Amino acid sequence: MNFLEAIILGLIQGLTEFIPVSSSGHLLLVHEILGKGSLDLAVDAVLQLATVLAVLIFFRNEIASLSKSFVKLITRKEVEATEKTLLYAMILGTLPAILLGIILEGQMETLFRNSHLVAYALLAGSALMYLAEKIAKQNGSLTASKGLLIGVFQALALVPGVSRSGVVISGGLLAGLSREAATRFGFLLSFPIIAISGIKKLMDLYVGGEIITLGMPLVVSFLISFVVGLWAIGFLIKYLKNNSLNIFILYRILLAVGIFFFI
Repeated sequence: MNFLEAIILGLIQGLTEFIPVSSSGHLLLVHEILGKGSLDLAVDAVLQLATVLAVLIFFRNEIASLSKSFVKLITRKEVEATEKTLLYAMILGTLPAILLGIILEGQMETLFRNSHLVAYALLAGSALMYLAEKIAKQNGSLTASKGLLIGVFQALALVPGVSRSGVVISGGLLAGLSREAATRFGFLLSFPIIAISGIKKLMDLYVGGEIITLGMPLVVSFLISFVVGLWAIGFLIKYLKNNSLNIFILYRILLAVGIFFFI
């Protein structure tokens, strides 16, 4: 990987991890255009951790508060009702993606790394986002059961092209949350699953020795992904306060058509 490739990959991961257009799908396509390499998964793992860091910094207060509440909960101390609800929603919402990830681990590294599958997933995700926009009431509050429902939607994002943020926001809308509430909860919910996935892949590749060969370009790519990801979180939360998902749905459809015609 040279520095130009590092910059391109960092920009794409930082933008598309949080903008609902699918980071894994975009990275897979870029790897295909640049030429498949044995270190693709190593690069993706490191860039995934850069966006984990972006979530940690942006939501540092919420994550610190949740961590304190978790410690209180396991030590049987009093926890504020809203904090307890958010904590249970986070725990239940994380389980589906972990379980499905364990079941589909082999397919994610082989069968799922296919550009035409990305195109179909882009279209399927677009249909879900459109449906959520059309029928969502946006008048409810978060509960533990809604957290589990949103977590089931998050598990769908294991397929490249679906988009974690896209399906989680859609799941939140279908559960009755506002766009802003669904987006904020979706980003918080993404933190443990992205961290677990990224750290696991990184450890596997470190043990195998592949990660060492990437050098400074990977450091540059990591920093760009982190900075751009931090910006993308703030942008999307502000954008969805007053706007729908339609612009992202249109982009996803155009990208899918482009894949069918050119790749």
